[in-house]
Amino acid sequence: MGRLLVEVVGSRHVYGGDDPAGPLDVWLIDDRGATVHITTGSDGCLIVEESEPHAGYDMADSGRVTVGAISSETPFAEHIGKSILAVREEHEPMTGRVALELSFPRGRVRCESWAGDLRLILM
Repeated sequence: MGRLLVEVVGSRHVYGGDDPAGPLDVWLIDDRGATVHITTGSDGCLIVEESEPHAGYDMADSGRVTVGAISSETPFAEHIGKSILAVREEHEPMTGRVALELSFPRGRVRCESWAGDLRLILM
């Protein structure tokens, strides 16, 4: 909290000529260079950890995963350069963390695990 969001990096699955699906992961980068990784776990939980973005990779016949800046393509777009005022988590007894909500001066973004997928919702 209290830091400025300066960039959002994401990973996306690309298969053939289809539009990229995802994001599978997002990394939020603040004004001090700290990077928070948000993704989903195999058990349906939401993983939130400090780590740097990984490189993209090829999955042969299953397509490839690309990694790069996606700031303007996410609900975080209107909050770039703004201060993170509050962070709230939601937990389920059997799963653990299932949602993370970040509050900015003019709104919130909710990150959640839904059926194994990462969902980003502007609130």
